[in-house]
This record gives sequence, C-alpha cells and structure tokens, in this order.
Amino acid sequence: MNAVEIEEAISALAEQPFDRAEFSFAFLQAFGNKETTIKRLRKGESNKSDLGGVLQTNNIHIAVAAPGEVTKTLVALKDSPATARAKAKFVLATDGETFEAEDLASGETVACGYADFPNHFGFFLPLAGITTVKQVRDSSVIALTLIAFGGADACAQQPNLSVTYDWRNLVDVELNNQVRRAPGIFWILAAARPH
Repeated sequence: MNAVEIEEAISALAEQPFDRAEFSFAFLQAFGNKETTIKRLRKGESNKSDLGGVLQTNNIHIAVAAPGEVTKTLVALKDSPATARAKAKFVLATDGETFEAEDLASGETVACGYADFPNHFGFFLPLAGITTVKQVRDSSVIALTLIAFGGADACAQQPNLSVTYDWRNLVDVELNNQVRRAPGIFWILAAARPH
C-alpha cells in the first residue's frame, strides 16, 4: 500500500463506529497487513500480547483501553515485558474517544481524539515499511511539495504546475490538467519512491 491508500483506509476506519473487538485488526489491515497475518494474530499464533491486546512482533503492541484509561493502558504497554521481547516499535492505546501512541525508539508521541487520529497517519507509516523522518513529518505542506518537485526553482520551471493547500493540510497538485490530492507527506514519499 502507498501513503494515499493508507490515509484513505485510516480515515474510513475512524469514520466507522468504534468496535472494541475489531479495532486493532482493522488498524493493522489499514497499514497493509495481509489477511493471513490478521488470521494468525486473531488465533493467537503470532499474537504474544500479555495485556489482552494485539502484539505484532517487530511492529506494534495495541490495546483497547477501558473508558478513560488510555494513558494508563499506554504506560502498561510500554512497560510490558512482551513489548520488549517482541521488539515492538510502537505502542497504541485507545478507548474509542481518546487515542494515544508512542514511537518507542524516538519517544515521539501522538495524543488526540479518536476521530482525529487519521491526521497522524504519517507517524505510523513505518508499519507499512515506509520510512519517514521527523523533520519531514513536521515540515509544512509547502516545503514537502517543493521538495517533491525538486525545489522552488523546479516548480517555477513547470508552467503547467499549480499547487494549492486547504485547511485539512491536503495538497492539490495540478500538472497538465490532472489534479491529484493527497496529504502533504505523500508528495515527498512519492518523490523518493519509484513509480
């Protein structure tokens, strides 16, 4: 999956009614996990969570928290011996109202309302094998777009290129009468990955 497909899948997940039993699996599917992987996690064959959540080795430990217990659950995930044994890169806790996550390597965190978590999908792109750096994720959409198209000079040399931004941090790029819309981070990733 590419960044646009992931963003669309995550947005669709956030728009659905919160399902405590299915959230962890749906979240992993949104980042491109195959059905076979999800089945193994459901059966417990590869799920080694010691907290009743879903633990995907070398990736993420997810737990659905009791209402109002998201921060406490996130701390438990971080302190879990299973998280360390599985070399999880991320921990994530949500109760369907609040959403919190941490990148265990960098210490970066996300804390937001559940409905807003798609705005932070770039934080989790490493789950799909897409590498990002904090400076890129934190940069403005304008800088990302300019970098993707080779800088301001390169953009000036493209007479058929129009770039606009809206309040949701989306980018509309029009080149030769074709409009593409994507979260700003997609453009830097698209420039770095072969098509």
